[in-house]
Amino acid sequence: MNYIKRIRDLREDHDDTQQEIADLLGTSQTMYARYERGANELPIHHLIKLCKYYNVSADYILGIKDEK
Repeated sequence: MNYIKRIRDLREDHDDTQQEIADLLGTSQTMYARYERGANELPIHHLIKLCKYYNVSADYILGIKDEK
């Protein structure tokens, strides 16, 4: 679950609060906090919104490396 650390790091690097990101995603702060703790899996539609908001790829958030 590499994405747990990535979504927290992205949020903190952009000085966003959990509430601000929860509002962006249309969810509660409690639910977003559960995503960051790994208690709930991040839905794909939220992953897409985070990618667009932070201007990063899903591969980056998910920690997928190119296979060579």
